[in-house]
Amino acid sequence: MPVPSAPPTTDLPEEPAVRPAPRDCRDLFWSFTWLALQGFGGVLAVVQRELVDRKRWLSNEEFIEDWAVAQILPGPNVVNLAVMIGDRYFGWRGAAAALAGMLLMPSLVLLALALVYARFAQHPAVAGALRGMGAVAAGLVAGVALRMAVALRTHPLGAAGGAVFAAGTFAAMALLQWPLAAVLLAVGGAACAATWRKLPA
Repeated sequence: MPVPSAPPTTDLPEEPAVRPAPRDCRDLFWSFTWLALQGFGGVLAVVQRELVDRKRWLSNEEFIEDWAVAQILPGPNVVNLAVMIGDRYFGWRGAAAALAGMLLMPSLVLLALALVYARFAQHPAVAGALRGMGAVAAGLVAGVALRMAVALRTHPLGAAGGAVFAAGTFAAMALLQWPLAAVLLAVGGAACAATWRKLPA
């Protein structure tokens, strides 16, 4: 009695999963509008959660790389990042849509809040609330810093090398009180050179 043969196997590689992406410029505009309107006390935590965790337009490693570029460009970091992402998907139209989303609605809200603040700034409850928001903002920044540090495990410098440059940045800014431009030039330049030496040919 013949033994049934096993079905033929193929060694074809699995097709990579399709990366989520904005559908059009309108999607970019409303996505960055919603992102900006959540950014009370610190946009960095919100932008990472929205772009990496929720929408998955960027991986954590890509977010760190793009955020590093956005920091060394003139202007607000998150606005630079929005323009970069918009341009990546839809060229100048995407960059304009992302920029409008970051600035249009938040500017209107800011003007309204400025009018309210000018009227009630001396009220003790308002002053206490603002001090409380300062603590929340510091916590948000610290939380994002810890999440970004996780990605250093796959960085060419490794976790130890990343920790060394992070400590150097902290010392230059907090202890030596260097200006940001000097920190980026000295510590950032050294980090770029060390990373380049670690990359394969």
